[in-house]
Amino acid sequence: MAITHGKFITIEGQDGAGKSTNINVVEAWLNAQGIEYVKTREPGGTEFGEQIRDLILSSDTGLIGQKAELLLMFASRAQHIQEVIQPTLSSGRWVLCDRFTDATYAYQGGGRGESVDDINALKKVVQGELNPDLTLLLDLPIELGESRANARSEPDRFEQEQAAFKQRVRDSYLNLANDEPERIKVIDASRSIDAVEQDVLAVLESVLGSTDN
Repeated sequence: MAITHGKFITIEGQDGAGKSTNINVVEAWLNAQGIEYVKTREPGGTEFGEQIRDLILSSDTGLIGQKAELLLMFASRAQHIQEVIQPTLSSGRWVLCDRFTDATYAYQGGGRGESVDDINALKKVVQGELNPDLTLLLDLPIELGESRANARSEPDRFEQEQAAFKQRVRDSYLNLANDEPERIKVIDASRSIDAVEQDVLAVLESVLGSTDN
């Protein structure tokens, strides 16, 4: 009997875009379909990755060089793929991940200005042909994202960046979506929670609804 390879869904977006809320929406949809899945996040997802997450996001960490930050992201990702993502997919279960490599292109590439060629090279080494089957990109104006994020919690290192940095991140995400429209589906996250949820469910049904699990 053939083993069905699991599907890989990622959620992307700026801080304050509502990723956590809509991850819950995706989880409810997966549960309703009777699909077995693992929920995880980046940076993080493993003990090693969570240590890197704390280091990268903490406002108390101090200066981390841009290349060091980029390499730390991929170090966390390499362990995440080896320990969690690939074994889960190979077992036939699905993976739901809060951010993946698109975030590196957006934050380290667009935001920090790191070379896309360098990111491409690291991506090839770390993940090979592995890519998400579907990416939901929650998009909204940076001012709205800032106000939502600031109301939610103390800002992390990335949330403390200037508006120009955040605009470059948003632009990079939208450019990625323009380059890969079949995989990356843009959701207008500036609207009400209910309206965003309906769009998320519509995308899941249209892209994955007929997929055998």
